[in-house]
Order: sequence, then C-alpha cells, then structure tokens
Amino acid sequence: MKKLILILSLIICHVSLSMAQSVTRTQHRTAITQDAVTTGSMTIRKPDYICISTNSDKEQLIMEGTKFTMTMGGKKHVTDSRKNPQFATFHKVLKAVINNQPIPGGSDVVVTPKNQQKTISITPEGKKKRQLFSSFELVIDEHSSAIRQLRMNQKGGNYIHYEVR
Repeated sequence: MKKLILILSLIICHVSLSMAQSVTRTQHRTAITQDAVTTGSMTIRKPDYICISTNSDKEQLIMEGTKFTMTMGGKKHVTDSRKNPQFATFHKVLKAVINNQPIPGGSDVVVTPKNQQKTISITPEGKKKRQLFSSFELVIDEHSSAIRQLRMNQKGGNYIHYEVR
C-alpha cells in the first residue's frame, strides 16, 4: 500500500496542470566538507499543492493540502499541519504564496522586503526537541509571488536549500 501511495504521489507530481520549474537542491551538513547538490523540478497547483522533486525523484518534498511528505535519504517522513504545529504556519504561508494572497502574520513569521523580493522567515514556536526543522526561510518575488528560494534549517547549522529558476 505504501508503494502504491508513493507511485501515485510521483505520478501526481509529474502530471500536473501547471508548468514545472527547475530547482537546485543543496543539502549542507556541517560535519561534511562538501554540500550535496542535486537538480530537479518544482510543480505548483492551486490552492495548496507543491511538489519539489530532485535527484531522479529520490528526494521529494510534497505539500498536498495539510499533508507534508518528505522523502530524504531513502526515508519517508509524513506529517499533517493540523497535528504538527511546526508545519501549521509553514502551510498557511505556502498556501498564501501559491494563491498570491497576503502573507499571514503571527509571532513566528517575519517578512522582510528587499530588492523586489520578500524574505519570509518562519520560526515555529513550541517544543524544539523533536522538530525536524528549526526554521524556514522563503524568498518570493514581490510582484508575482513566485517562489525563488526555500531554506529549511535544521539543528547544528545543517540545512536544505532549494533555488528555483
């Protein structure tokens, strides 16, 4: 059943009504001297679907409604923003960006405009011990709301950075 769901996710990710954009994914680990860099694509559909797929679909980040699925290093992580407060604000912000709506405010969101772009910093509040990511940084075009960069920061200076072209 899990394989079927993964296959369906891949099909949905590639067969989309919107055009895919090129993405470069950089995974930085402080303990390793060289970053892991892969390329792939990002597909977005309204109202709240995004699929970033790199390394021949071996690394994926999928937001489908409130459900987040991340495949990384052969491991699959699944969560729901209704149950996981770390992703609640992240979901609201991504949904607003996808639909070209105002960015929702909150104590865990900081929006900084610069050079025709907005940098949206999200630092989830609450328990830090079991969080996969300590913060998120999203850079969008100020006029079109197109995603330019996504950085997901982890503990100890590690991060995953997506650059969209």
